[in-house]
Amino acid sequence: MPVTRERAAPRTPQHRPAGRRPAGAPTRRSGSSHSLWPYALIAPAIAGMLYLLVYPLGRAVLISLQDFRLRQLISGDAEFVGLRNYRTLLSDPRFWEVVGRTFVFMAINVVLIMVISTLVALMTERLARTGRTIVLSALVLAWAMPVVAATTVFQWLFHSEFGIVNWSLTSLGFDSFDRYPWFANGTAAFAILVVLIVWQSVPFAAITLYSALTTVPTELYESARLDGASGSRIFRSVTFPMLRPIFMLVFSLEVIWTFKAFVQIWVMTRGGPGDATTILPVYAVQTALSSQRYDLGSAASMLTVVLMSGVLVLYFRQMFRQEDELR
Repeated sequence: MPVTRERAAPRTPQHRPAGRRPAGAPTRRSGSSHSLWPYALIAPAIAGMLYLLVYPLGRAVLISLQDFRLRQLISGDAEFVGLRNYRTLLSDPRFWEVVGRTFVFMAINVVLIMVISTLVALMTERLARTGRTIVLSALVLAWAMPVVAATTVFQWLFHSEFGIVNWSLTSLGFDSFDRYPWFANGTAAFAILVVLIVWQSVPFAAITLYSALTTVPTELYESARLDGASGSRIFRSVTFPMLRPIFMLVFSLEVIWTFKAFVQIWVMTRGGPGDATTILPVYAVQTALSSQRYDLGSAASMLTVVLMSGVLVLYFRQMFRQEDELR
C-alpha cells in the first residue's frame, strides 16, 4: 500500500515568526540619519550666508560700541564705550541734515522710478511683438551696464568743457550753458545723480511689472471696457488691485536700493560740492575715512539700517491696514 506524504503548506507572512526578516529584504535606515540629511545639504549655503552677511553685521555693531580708530585697527585693543558713538552722532547737526537729505533723495528717486517703470510696463504690454522685443532688449542692456561704467558715462555727458549736454544746449541757443560746471553746483549735481539712479533702476522695475501684467486675465479688461471704464479707471480698479503684492515688492526693493546708494555718488561727486550730495552711506564712509573714526562710521551705518527698516515697516503696516479695510 503506497504511503502518501502530506505536503507542507507554504508559510505565509501571517505565519512568519515575529522578529524574523525574509532574506534579501532591505534594512530600514534609522530615522535620525534620514532626517538630518536635508540639513547637511543646505549647511554649506547657510554657513556661507552667515559668514558673508551675519558676521559683517555683527562686527559692525561691535565696532560701533567701541572706541575704534586707526591705532585700534592696528593693535586690536579697542575699548568698549557703549552708546557713546551714537550719542555723538545724534547730537551732531550735520548728521540730521544728512538724514533729511537722504529721505528727500530716496523719496524723489522712488516716486520717479515707480511712475516711469509703470508707464513703461503698460506701454510694453500694448506694443506688437517686434516693438516689445526691442523695448525689453533695451531695458536689459541698460540694466546690465556696470554701475561704475554708467556713472563714468554720465560724468562725460555733463563735463563742463567736453560734455555733449553743454554742447547741445549751446547749439540750441542757450549760451549760458557754455562750459557750465554742472558738478560745481549742488542742485545740478543732485539732479544729475537722481537722473542716473532712476535710469539704472527703471529697467528692473519695468521688467518686473511687465511680467506681472501678463498674468492679469484679459477677460477682466474686456468686462471693464464693456462697462465703459476708462484706461485710468481700469488701472485703479483692475490692474493695481491684482498686482498690489508685486507693486509692494518693487517699491520695497527700490527704497532699499536708493536709500543705500553709494557707488554712483562716491564716483561722481564724493558727496560734494560741500554736502549737497552727501547721504547717509556716503556720510558713514566720509566719517570713517577722513578722520579714521571707524567707530562713528559703523554707528552711522547701523543708524542707516534702522532708519531704512523703519521706513519699510511703516509702509508695510499702511499696506496691510488698507488690505484689511478692503476685506
